[in-house]
Amino acid sequence: MVCSCGYSSHDIANTKISERVSIGGPRVEVITKEVEANPLTEADCPKCGHKKAYYWLVQTRAGDEAETKFFKCEKCKHQWRDYS
Repeated sequence: MVCSCGYSSHDIANTKISERVSIGGPRVEVITKEVEANPLTEADCPKCGHKKAYYWLVQTRAGDEAETKFFKCEKCKHQWRDYS
């Protein structure tokens, strides 16, 4: 018998197998609110008029053309795109 830690035993008849469970280890914190990872910029929301929006770039056309900039309003979460 061989353990994953490297210990090996040739006397199988006298080998004792046990499992140790530890309680109280590090806790995992669950976040229930949405966390925005995109950068924030000055942009006018066409829906509510708020002045700040998150943005990200996506290559939606051919590789030799400019990428498309997408916006998401910080306040009302409306999304739109800028083709310029």
